[in-house]
Amino acid sequence: MAIEDVYSRYELLDPATSTLRITEDVSVTTAGARIHVERLSPGGQLSDVTAIDRMTGQPLKYEVVEGELRVQLARPVPKGGETRLRIVKTSREPRAYGATGTEIEFQRALDAARNAIVLPAGYEVLSANVPSQVIEEADGRLTLSHWQTGPTAPWITLRARLRPVPSDAAKAPPVTSPVVMTPGTAATAPRNELANLRITERAIQDREIVYFLQQPETHSFRLYHDYTESRPGVATYRNVVRGGSSVSDPSAVLLDTGESLRVETVKEGDAVVVIIHFPAVQAGRSSRLRITETYTDPGRYGLVDGQLVWNRNFGRPANDVVLPEGWYLTDSAIPGVISTEPDGRTRVAFINPRPDSIDVVLKARRR
Repeated sequence: MAIEDVYSRYELLDPATSTLRITEDVSVTTAGARIHVERLSPGGQLSDVTAIDRMTGQPLKYEVVEGELRVQLARPVPKGGETRLRIVKTSREPRAYGATGTEIEFQRALDAARNAIVLPAGYEVLSANVPSQVIEEADGRLTLSHWQTGPTAPWITLRARLRPVPSDAAKAPPVTSPVVMTPGTAATAPRNELANLRITERAIQDREIVYFLQQPETHSFRLYHDYTESRPGVATYRNVVRGGSSVSDPSAVLLDTGESLRVETVKEGDAVVVIIHFPAVQAGRSSRLRITETYTDPGRYGLVDGQLVWNRNFGRPANDVVLPEGWYLTDSAIPGVISTEPDGRTRVAFINPRPDSIDVVLKARRR
């Protein structure tokens, strides 16, 4: 059974109990599948399990059998689509989590490339062997978030200690303003702008974009963009076409059901906008969309002295580029995971766990 988009959140509970509250989001992508099966951690003691269908928010039936958690899906996975579920469980894992005096240690193989670990209230980080984004929650707890870019899930060793009772001066509330300053803001920024700095978790983002380059003489590429909408009442997605590009043949489907969606292309001033229409999202529910388009962009993709050259700025964390048939990769400015498609085309996957953009330059030659 194939799965994608796995994200795990580990909340460390009272250290004396060695228990974790684990929330896992996963998409099942095997067409026709009616069940999701996952192996339980060796030595763990499972309790208080819930599972929900993320499209509808409705609970799902499950059973624990021979070291496996088996969840009944709300509907068979549609062909070319996916069924999204959330599993929440409490696991007692004394091998992985415990305390010595005022210090705690968490050692575990993380189940997913995208994950977060939330410290108990009142604890500060001492060390973490995996590069971590650190975020203060609204309740004051600290979260360490990771997006593993390598081929295997990391083994993390995390140490933290109980903080002394804070003074009144140390009780400033977390900064939760929606204003976000761009990376590289000068250190001399006005004080009110510094107060508006906000950090958002990168690993929880689940947008995915895959570019299929056409032959370079056409300056064109086909792409699909997967996107989850969870805001109640929202019923459209608007994609503003980048300057210098033209768009053609847009389409969209609701991945949860395989249903085709209505698409229109409109002109708004100097901008071209592709609008996707879908059933309005209800509270507690969400919709997963796949938007497919063809772009033509002579300024960023073409043939230069017989060599394929592609240059595009990626702001989203997960982007893949598939070379056209008959070409082999010669240059990649940004590190990526390289693989070969069943039809022989080269695929390069770029994961950027940082909150900034990457400027991807690819070059290739004819075989």
